[in-house]
Amino acid sequence: MSEAVSFRLEHVDGAARAGVLATPHGSVPTPAFMPVGTRGTVRALDSRDLAEAGAVMLLANTYHLMLRPGSDVVARLGGLHGFMAWEGPILTDSGGYQVLSLEPRVDEDGVGFRSAYDGSAARLTPEEAVAVQERLGPDIAMALDVPVALPAEKEQVRRAMERTLRWAERSVAAHTRADQALFGIVQGGTDPELRAESAARTAALGFAGFGIGGLAVGEGTAERDAALEAAAAALPGGKVRYFMGLGDTEGVLAAVARGCDLFDCVWPTRLARHGKVLSRLGDYAVRRAELAAESGPIDPECPCLTCRRYSLSYLRHLRVTGELLGHRLLSIHNLTYTLGVLADARRGVEKGEFAAYRERVAAARGTRGAPGRLR
Repeated sequence: MSEAVSFRLEHVDGAARAGVLATPHGSVPTPAFMPVGTRGTVRALDSRDLAEAGAVMLLANTYHLMLRPGSDVVARLGGLHGFMAWEGPILTDSGGYQVLSLEPRVDEDGVGFRSAYDGSAARLTPEEAVAVQERLGPDIAMALDVPVALPAEKEQVRRAMERTLRWAERSVAAHTRADQALFGIVQGGTDPELRAESAARTAALGFAGFGIGGLAVGEGTAERDAALEAAAAALPGGKVRYFMGLGDTEGVLAAVARGCDLFDCVWPTRLARHGKVLSRLGDYAVRRAELAAESGPIDPECPCLTCRRYSLSYLRHLRVTGELLGHRLLSIHNLTYTLGVLADARRGVEKGEFAAYRERVAAARGTRGAPGRLR
């Protein structure tokens, strides 16, 4: 098993943790959020935008990149780091989420897809998912898993969990790249018993770190939290825990409180493309009529380019007229805000004040959608 990636735990505050994830392309202070560059790009943003927003690590997607431009092309152009012009750490999802979102044909050997681009047949097995990711060259590759749409019967969840575990064994056997770590993925739906079993058996395979998958897909908050607690309790404390696909403020702070270290989600940039602002005093639509003559920024305390230079009135104008600059500016702000939430959470853990920090965030965001309060 590769030692390309390591995790050093530095502070603990209750179950919340602050650590450092070391990779061949740099270290990531945790808890941390990864902006999602599914096709090798975070929509509307370049690598400088991302770095200035505070991003340290990015995520890209195996399924999409193996179809276009193809992993061989990416490999010839220097791997994802060279291809994307991103010098920091990169993690690639294995394509397992597409098992959930695209409803492909799943059998014991692997997954049969229709290309989202031209409808041609595509096949992904645990071994091929590893091989594609080795060609793409991220610092961290994920094993192919089988998530289940929730709610689901316990027997269905168990079957998917058992297949995920068998695929995890095959992924470990297939992985050869010494400068890349392979993470396993914990499944088990919202059943705490299955989550604990999946976590313990996945940990026994010796992965360098662990994704917690198959949650944040529409289940209730209490169910999600119970499943997460069961999984975290069965995972080794000295390795990183990555909650896959979670990015809303309240959700990530709840997961940090339960021992998670790493997050990704399209939430900040997808909402930006729909004209929605994330902020410390709540989230709101930028096209609100009362913002038409608002001279102030989204948040005068926010360090992002958008808040330093542009008024809410201008941002509203961009949204109403459909200008692409609006996507970029709101994406910059929303990512800066989300990355800042995790950076502040880390400082809270370091000081032994994480619970108080979380309470302050919840109280401030209880004013939800009051832009006038930001002046």
